[in-house]
Amino acid sequence: MIEAIDKELSIFESMGARFDIAARKLNLDPGLEKYLRTPNREIIVHIPVTMDNGRLEVFDGFRVQHSIARGPCKGGVRFGSQVTLDEIRGLAAEMTWKCAVVNIPFGGAKGGVACDVPNLSPGELERITRRYTAEILDYIGPERDVPAPDMNTNEQTMAWIMDTYSMHVRHTTTAVVTGKPIDLGGSKGRREATGRGCMMTCDEALKRFGREKQSTRVIVQGFGNVGSQAARLMHESGYKIIGVADIAGGVFNPHGLDIPALLEYANKNHSVQGFSGGESITNGDILEQDCDVLLPAATESVINSKNADRIKARILVEGANSPTTPPADQILFDRGVFVIPDILANAGGVTVSYFEWVQDREGYFWTEQVVNERLHAIMVSAFEQVAAYGEKYNVNNRIAAYMLAIDRVAFSLKLRGIYA
Repeated sequence: MIEAIDKELSIFESMGARFDIAARKLNLDPGLEKYLRTPNREIIVHIPVTMDNGRLEVFDGFRVQHSIARGPCKGGVRFGSQVTLDEIRGLAAEMTWKCAVVNIPFGGAKGGVACDVPNLSPGELERITRRYTAEILDYIGPERDVPAPDMNTNEQTMAWIMDTYSMHVRHTTTAVVTGKPIDLGGSKGRREATGRGCMMTCDEALKRFGREKQSTRVIVQGFGNVGSQAARLMHESGYKIIGVADIAGGVFNPHGLDIPALLEYANKNHSVQGFSGGESITNGDILEQDCDVLLPAATESVINSKNADRIKARILVEGANSPTTPPADQILFDRGVFVIPDILANAGGVTVSYFEWVQDREGYFWTEQVVNERLHAIMVSAFEQVAAYGEKYNVNNRIAAYMLAIDRVAFSLKLRGIYA
């Protein structure tokens, strides 16, 4: 039985609530617990940008560095009109736990700029990105904090950040960001890594239940990079993908979707809505359809106290960050849903980002086969360790993942001591 949390919370509050449960299970010292909860640094910047029409606009930017206990900070930069410091603070902490779950030598960070991306031109986005980078320049770097793509940012955004940083330090520094184009020091396999990691952890869950891929029906909510890559890779591996949705709507076919045709359609039409290979469905209703595996890969809080009792999946693989609220955790646990939490399921992305950082620093790049083999070893090991914690402490997988991560970070802090 897990401890109930009876209201929906923000991302930061959700992280804190789950952290509190895990910390109590570990009997952490209260002072150490407070230290682990507190971000190392929070940076707020105000970004003046000349818009295409000549008007001067000022955007708010953030970078929260949660922990440096195990290594440089690591975390994405997102752009969006709803970006807030509270959201960034919560996601930075989640990155600390995510890196610790897969045991890579990073702490957590997150960044963002509050801006209305659909109404910005490429030139305006570039100017925002470069000025944001210049404002946080003193706090990032290969040994300090390594940004990556996130919501509404991509390889091009990372190229702008890398170039801006390099111009200021007067030499090309590819390791300052990850998720770059391959021609600028990016890693093979990085684009598919988060979706591939979701599939790898799902594969391990199937083994626990004695299931075969060919008889496993999957629904994917969200068809951006993570959702589309997960759907493609799982389809190629033998899973039956019966439903897919994006922000505009979805398509459902209980007999299975033609994923290659759907990918081609979505690429041309920028949405899966209207695809003729199944019946139309909303992106909310698709979560509640009968399936074996549900993979939410869109945004946070889509599974909550209002719909968790209608989730029919046996396995929930969290491709998005924080797609399930704490009250929904309790409902899913009571109904026997096997949850692979976000800080494990979607950690393939940060794992291959770590590989990219290593390759940039070495100046030697691996084949995609090597990248995928090393990713598989890390994801399987992390899955087994989370499951072992769950069995040892009689907690669900999410609290088990938090316990494993917190234990590792706390141990590092104890070894280092407190500098005063």
